[in-house]
Amino acid sequence: MTGSSPAPHRLAQRVADVVAAIPPGRVLSYKDVAELAECRSPRVIGTLMARNPTGAQLPWWRVVTVQGTLADHLQAEARERYREEGTPMLEDDRHLVRVDMARALWTPEAPGA
Repeated sequence: MTGSSPAPHRLAQRVADVVAAIPPGRVLSYKDVAELAECRSPRVIGTLMARNPTGAQLPWWRVVTVQGTLADHLQAEARERYREEGTPMLEDDRHLVRVDMARALWTPEAPGA
């Protein structure tokens, strides 16, 4: 048997499709992406985002934790992208970026709506 199973590739493609659809200035949490991509685990979404098996150029900065944060090592680049896109942000006492989830959370339209 060669290659990988088609099921993980289909999940990776669903995740890529969801992430690619997030408009500039808006975000989804890993949990939201998991639900929309029909995946049971937000952690799997994080792994797929880090590995990006589809090779697609994805707006990774638009997928954050439910608290609106990203890993510390992604802060500088994310901050610039959020400023460029007009993403509502909050700054904590360590001067780290946190997305204002109340204002930036994207709610995709239901299919056929």
